[in-house]
Amino acid sequence: MMCLQETKLQPEQAPQAVGYQEYWYSAEKKGYSGTAVLTKHSPLSVSYGLGIEAHDHEGRVVTVEYEDFYLVTVYTPNAQDELKRLSYRMQWDDAFREYVCMLDQKKPVVICGDMNVAHQEIDLKNPKSNRRNAGFTDEERGKMTELLAAGFADTFRRRNPDVTGAYSWWSYRFHAREKNAGWRIDYFLVSERLMPRVQDARILSEVYGSDHCPILLELS
Repeated sequence: MMCLQETKLQPEQAPQAVGYQEYWYSAEKKGYSGTAVLTKHSPLSVSYGLGIEAHDHEGRVVTVEYEDFYLVTVYTPNAQDELKRLSYRMQWDDAFREYVCMLDQKKPVVICGDMNVAHQEIDLKNPKSNRRNAGFTDEERGKMTELLAAGFADTFRRRNPDVTGAYSWWSYRFHAREKNAGWRIDYFLVSERLMPRVQDARILSEVYGSDHCPILLELS
């Protein structure tokens, strides 16, 4: 199964992945945002968005249901330069948390996505100089804390509590990737009761192709 974020395309532009069932969710604004799930396993159901009109114009959430869990791929809104969208981001975070908690009441949830926040200082190279920048504000970090406290586990950090220098995104500027001056903003979160099934949770930093690298989750 593959989860994609920031696809930036319309359904008719989507490439065909041989052997996969494809579920693309595009933003109304062309060339912007977008998410997708590619899977070889037929889901019981597929839904798009949060079911909230104010939040469902940018193609940010796809949910696929399987017998024993939901898989949610998410591309969380960026607070943007000068935090122009921070207020909206706070509303989004609350709505997303309520949505996945609602799912979690029915069956366990796996969340995969670019969540546009480095949760702790260990999750980015330069925490002091980025303190009030988008992705590392106290407000955004606090919302991630609330999400985890609602019953979800950060699989990578749970398995690697003290690992430093583990990032999933690097700016294209200033040779950031060469210097590993990055941020960990891509996550696999799971319902707490799924943690015993987590066999592996890794950041594949050796894989190039964009300013992000893939992350991997393996469940038994």
